Amino acid sequence: MTGLTDVLQLRVRYSETDQMGTFYNSRALEWFECGRTELMRRRLGMSYTVLEARGVFLPLVEAHLEFLGGARYDDLLEVVSTVKLSGRARLRFEVQIHQSESRRPVVRGYTVHAFTDRQARPLRPPPWFLEMLAGAMPAPGAPPS
Repeated sequence: MTGLTDVLQLRVRYSETDQMGTFYNSRALEWFECGRTELMRRRLGMSYTVLEARGVFLPLVEAHLEFLGGARYDDLLEVVSTVKLSGRARLRFEVQIHQSESRRPVVRGYTVHAFTDRQARPLRPPPWFLEMLAGAMPAPGAPPS
């Protein structure tokens, strides 16, 4: 299955930089979260709030980051997030962050999220979620939107 992609622009805030003038490394996971939250909202039409109200939770179970370059205060970044099913009951969000103008890479990686209920018990993705994901996926051979 190909993935569903969304692009988010964000600007590096002063509070996200360190003494060396570049973004602090833990911010990358926060930017990953911004990307996946907006992907779900804009491409699937569902916020985390609605998902959780329906009894489905997506806790983080794995994260991988590769730091490729710097980003400074006020830099405009593009966060390119792609989601796809991973196994029977997980979502994998691939993320690439680069400088918006120069296209220089900043960080890339992925996060994996398990489907659970409110009590953190694993569950399979509900049929309504699978239908929503399949309906949002690009047609085979179509360029990603």
